[in-house]
Amino acid sequence: MTDRGPSIRVADFVPETHPWRQWADTFPWAALVAAVDQSEARRFPTHTTRGRAPMATRVLLALELLKHELPCSDEQICSRLRTDLAVMYACGIADVHVDRFQGHVVLPEILAQFRRRIDEALMHELLTIQAAAAMEAGLVSPAHLVFDTCPSEQGSQRVNDAATLYKAQKKSSKSSRR
Repeated sequence: MTDRGPSIRVADFVPETHPWRQWADTFPWAALVAAVDQSEARRFPTHTTRGRAPMATRVLLALELLKHELPCSDEQICSRLRTDLAVMYACGIADVHVDRFQGHVVLPEILAQFRRRIDEALMHELLTIQAAAAMEAGLVSPAHLVFDTCPSEQGSQRVNDAATLYKAQKKSSKSSRR
């Protein structure tokens, strides 16, 4: 994404109200990337200089998270990274140089390899980091922590565990007042 051609700033094209921008801005990316990199170095210590240049952990981690929020295949999410500025923003790509001959930025096989390396211990550590950052930022209360990884607009009818819990608590408080 940093090859020939004119450069554009991705943030200039993704509105601040876009859900993926809001989603990406709430994650503690530095801590998450450090946890993944430490896990990789500990479990897979040998590095090779063969093949393509390595893809940034931040990009792969964001693609993996987005893939689960959007019902799509590895190939589809990798293709969206090439064409969708909101996905680029969520992956932490600040500037893009236009190169119309580049087919993929991340090959689907690379994303699949990255996913296979995320074990249960690493996933638990990533969730712990995310929950701690959300509590520190005042986004959630430590009481009954329930989180949805992709925000929806205020007043939307999207059903999730947090909405169901809220409705149950509201109904319970009304019945206890009677």
